[in-house]
Amino acid sequence: MKEWKAPEKEAQKMTRDGAVSVNLVTGETTYPSDRTPEQDYSTSGDAVGAAGKVADRVELHREQAAAKKNRRKQRRAYREGEAAASRPSSRLQFSEADQAKPELQGAIRKSDKAADRLDAARDAIPNKSPGKPHTNPLSRPIQEAGAAIHGKVREVEQENSGVQSGHLGERGIEKAVGYGNRRVQNWRAERKLKPWKDAAKAEQAAVKANADFYYRKAVAENPQIASNPISRLWQKRKLQKQYAAAYRAAGKTAQAGKTAEATAKAAKKTAQESKRTALFLKRHWKGALIVGGIGLLLVMLLGSLQSCSSMFGGGVSNVMASSYLSEDADMLAAEAAYAEMEAELQNELNHYESLHPGYDEYRFDLDEIGHDPYVLISILSALHEGVFTIDQVQGDLQTLFDKQYILTETVTTETRYRTETRTDSEGNEYEVEVPYTWYICTVTLENFDLSHVPVYMMGEEQLSLYATYMSTLGNRPDLFGTAEYPNASTLQEPTYYEIPPEALEDETFAAMITEAEKYLGYPYVWGGSSPSTSFDCSGFVSWVINHSGWNVGRLGAQGLYNICTPVSTSQVQPGDLIFFVGTYDTAGVSHVGIYVGGGMMIHCGSPISYANVNTTYWQSHFYSFGRLP
Repeated sequence: MKEWKAPEKEAQKMTRDGAVSVNLVTGETTYPSDRTPEQDYSTSGDAVGAAGKVADRVELHREQAAAKKNRRKQRRAYREGEAAASRPSSRLQFSEADQAKPELQGAIRKSDKAADRLDAARDAIPNKSPGKPHTNPLSRPIQEAGAAIHGKVREVEQENSGVQSGHLGERGIEKAVGYGNRRVQNWRAERKLKPWKDAAKAEQAAVKANADFYYRKAVAENPQIASNPISRLWQKRKLQKQYAAAYRAAGKTAQAGKTAEATAKAAKKTAQESKRTALFLKRHWKGALIVGGIGLLLVMLLGSLQSCSSMFGGGVSNVMASSYLSEDADMLAAEAAYAEMEAELQNELNHYESLHPGYDEYRFDLDEIGHDPYVLISILSALHEGVFTIDQVQGDLQTLFDKQYILTETVTTETRYRTETRTDSEGNEYEVEVPYTWYICTVTLENFDLSHVPVYMMGEEQLSLYATYMSTLGNRPDLFGTAEYPNASTLQEPTYYEIPPEALEDETFAAMITEAEKYLGYPYVWGGSSPSTSFDCSGFVSWVINHSGWNVGRLGAQGLYNICTPVSTSQVQPGDLIFFVGTYDTAGVSHVGIYVGGGMMIHCGSPISYANVNTTYWQSHFYSFGRLP
């Protein structure tokens, strides 16, 4: 009797190894494609499922943390709005004398408008609380169950790419739906809280507008307060804090009428604060003596706002505005952290071949590693409005380091030949030239100079603060001793020069010198081009000539040379420009000054000063004289 056999049937499916044909009777598997099957390195189904559960739990934790943070934010917005609604009116009562002053008209209008908006925002707050945001009590069990289900699916999805792709699509849809639900819930909660948030914002705007009025009033009565941008910035911020504190204190004690009075007194006595100033002077006594001397103590006692600073003026307030206010421990820690980063970079360069093996030849083009610690602390102080802690500046240190040091590695190859001895079929030896590839690793380190960085990451106000700190070294010349910190700056007094009267008979030259000498002692700031930010060499010359009858815009040293007519040494006159090359690593003209006769020039060095052009240094870099058109 003939044995019965089931008819053979085949089925095809897609796997990670391509198309697979399976005999449903014998179970034999064949691979119709030419692709070589991959070895299975995947983990077991149980492990995959467990990993999936962990991933789902992590994602669930993130979602819950975000929701908690959002609820905390909403509660804070409600509390701030309730506080704004419960405080007395912030509307100021302006005297007839104040209303008659043109310089106060804008501030009065802003204050009234801000008060109107605050009153409207308070009226819009409903009597009933928005209540606490509610969450679905079943959301957590549902998410846990979903995580378990997805873990089970992951146990089998590795066996079938179709299941895997379908599961991924399902997860994507679930995430999209969940994201949409969360957005809707957050929108509803924020919508309910909108009246309270609007009240808090309106109150902040009103406080700011009122503080601005009192600042402008103080400036009108005491013009010395606004003698320079540094003083203005410091005084205004200080007054804003004082007014905000007085306003909130008045709200707690229901004495709103005293807020204006207290703030007005604070505005007129900005430079007093005798206790705080005394403590400050005790800590920074050396810097205070350098900037103000014994007269500074009189300023402190009398509360005078008269200028006593050689550069930016402003009495005690200016001494404080130009001083490092951070703790010594934080400043020294920031310097140590930056120096450690430089040490790690130097160590990598010293052991580059062992740390980056695999090349036949190493070539190095390296700038010297180092920085001025005063530049570092001045940058950090300017970025953080005068005061910082080491924890606050960790990110800033890394950003500055990445901008200062640029390390690049370039790999090139050369085809070279070596002689090899070979033997022919008859046993005879012969030599042949065999080509091979020679790998060359070229390592380049560019030190951009930390002092060149501020102009690329600061606005005008911050750059102005930086220039002020560098002009005084934060009134802490003792912070970084040159013995321990050889790259540390030292305070430099400008060199003065009395120009012969006959040279000043030329009105154009006299106008140039009058303008230029206004800024003697100003520090060198890379990219600086105005008195508020200080200057670099070309920025200084551009500013002087633009305020002495020319209109050439802001030009670099090479640009200034390009608009001038070259002049021989025998024909040079006071008022001509003098150009130098090679003063730092750049192509073309690198430095410019204004020649004043007698072998002297006025230029932006460190600081703006007169200098003798016949010294060995300047003669070795001299390029040309040039006459302005």
